[in-house]
Amino acid sequence: MPRLISIFMCLALAVAPAIAWEGTGVIVDTQGVALVQFHTIYGLPIGTPETNTLIARPIYCLSNNRETKFADWVAYRVDAQTVSGNSVTKRNWKADPDLAEDETLEPDDYRGASDKLNTDRGHQAPLASFKGTDYWYMTNYLSNITPQKKDLNQGAWKAVEDQVRELALKQPVYVVTGPLYEREMEALPGADEPHRVPSGYWKIVAVQNHGEFPLLVTAYIFDQATGRKSTITEHVVTVDEVERRAGLDFFWTLPDDIESVVESSISPNVWQ
Repeated sequence: MPRLISIFMCLALAVAPAIAWEGTGVIVDTQGVALVQFHTIYGLPIGTPETNTLIARPIYCLSNNRETKFADWVAYRVDAQTVSGNSVTKRNWKADPDLAEDETLEPDDYRGASDKLNTDRGHQAPLASFKGTDYWYMTNYLSNITPQKKDLNQGAWKAVEDQVRELALKQPVYVVTGPLYEREMEALPGADEPHRVPSGYWKIVAVQNHGEFPLLVTAYIFDQATGRKSTITEHVVTVDEVERRAGLDFFWTLPDDIESVVESSISPNVWQ
């Protein structure tokens, strides 16, 4: 979805633990710009509501939607170092400390969801991909979590994450992922504030390329009802389809002709 956009950015030498801005306009904080540039490739996703809060952290950046209470997208970069460490990781769920109480959920809001809805607390930026960093605990902030059906979370979703980690041992991998709201889903039974449970998810995996095109991409869409034994190849789509269904624009800093080919093609892909 080619679009002419001009955003003036500069690099920073220092990195803060977390930086947040309300709205989706120009980022003027140089530390945050450096983090966003590190985790994204050819531009961060655009098209989110102006009321969203953009958060940049050492291991990911995200755009939090205060209406749904979940991130509209989470972007992260993984490599051999991040996926290969020895950190003792734990699932200690916490409300996002950089969001107001009415912008995100709290751990108690998930009470009873596992039994009634058959859901896990599903990571968008996966915990297992950051055991080589000191910041792995940030993946447990609930802005990075959604109620994801167990069969999906423990099946095809995990399979993609596993493949990304394998690929990251060879080269840096850029991932951006987020929810879809294409039908109404049952709300969390223990939540005491309005929210909207996703009906599905998308994930885009990208690596830099030195061939004809500067970027290789594979995109997926998963419905919440995806069966545990579903293979990931069943869910491969074009980036164009993700853009259409998610209402976002990706890789918009690529030249329009290259962007058009990359986003409309399924092959070549990152696994080839």
